Amino acid sequence: MKDLWERAWRSDAYLLVALVSAMATLVLLPLTLAVAVTVAAGGIGLLLLPRWFRVLGAWARAHLAHAASYLGVAVPEAALAPVDDVRSLPRSRTTRRLLTWMPLFTLSGLGTGLVAVVATASPLAAARSLLWWLFPEGWEATLYGLPVDGWGTALAGVVIHLGVAYVLARWALPPLARLHARLSVRLLTPSEAEVLAARVDELSRTRAGVVDAHGAELRRIERDLHDGTQARLVAIAMQLGVAREAVEAAEADPAVATLLRDAHRGTEEAMAELREVIRGIYPPILADRGLAGALAALVARTTVPTRLDADDLGRLPVAVETAAYYVVTEAVANAARHSGAESITVRLTRDGHTLRVTVRDDGSGGVDETRGSGVSGIRHRVAALDGRVRVDSPAGGPTEVGVELPCAS
Repeated sequence: MKDLWERAWRSDAYLLVALVSAMATLVLLPLTLAVAVTVAAGGIGLLLLPRWFRVLGAWARAHLAHAASYLGVAVPEAALAPVDDVRSLPRSRTTRRLLTWMPLFTLSGLGTGLVAVVATASPLAAARSLLWWLFPEGWEATLYGLPVDGWGTALAGVVIHLGVAYVLARWALPPLARLHARLSVRLLTPSEAEVLAARVDELSRTRAGVVDAHGAELRRIERDLHDGTQARLVAIAMQLGVAREAVEAAEADPAVATLLRDAHRGTEEAMAELREVIRGIYPPILADRGLAGALAALVARTTVPTRLDADDLGRLPVAVETAAYYVVTEAVANAARHSGAESITVRLTRDGHTLRVTVRDDGSGGVDETRGSGVSGIRHRVAALDGRVRVDSPAGGPTEVGVELPCAS
């Protein structure tokens, strides 16, 4: 019984607050329309509208927190994100939520709040019926239009009013309060699909920073290996070479000369392997000439006649440049070695935040990715940047490899 009355009291208090808030929101509705009309006049309307919607957002967040507290649920952080740009207001989900919530909150708050008023006023009306004898002449207490002029009528009024209060408290107030709170939470919080879409938008906005950081780290590693490790290996190789020549000239122990010769050869092989690793991390030619210059040098070295068509690509993230360079390198090498092509065309275009790379050859086609064609390596490199790869290679040719790389900055 204690839980019943506690639940009824919380529900009644929630609905009374909702009633007052609904009356206030009823005033905010025409004010919102008036502020929107000022936009047509320009000037002050363009400045006032985003600020007004921030006020509405704060008002709605307060009621969302109230409803969530009543239901015992958490309020999602993504709910009612503020919008500062007046041009973004019509497209904003927050704007649509607010404009949908305000009239529905007003109607539901007025309706359910009146039930709470009746439930609250019924015990007071019962007390008034018991005090019928104190009313001065001309101020008679009434019971649904009938005068209360005796204890029989007064007691009947007490029973009726308390019965109404009990019925409303037990069977009406908690369901109505839950319904009203759930309506506010449902209207003001994003759906799972919207949360996911917002997360995707956030990842898309931050991806450029991650890609740039990755590219900067690649450059740092390449520079450290080139200026540090490789330089030390070169110095060691030179010292071993000088020592070997000195031992051979002095006709010293042949075993020592052999060891020095092997050490010198091993050092040169390690240097060659390190140079390949450095080129695999970040080709130095990209740092020297940029993507267009590096591809021009690649085309010039290709044994098959190759045409390069590169638009003004603007500034690209380092990781995107590296991926595009290796995509073209691998695709051109495949065409030159395996397809029997007589001509190759490489085209690079940038469309907004997307870099498109297309390599087309007139060879025999029939690329089979399961046989180590190099396309799988292209797919893995592009997938690391959330890009897409398309391979069109019918038997008899031609073969076209298309790649899309996100390059927002």
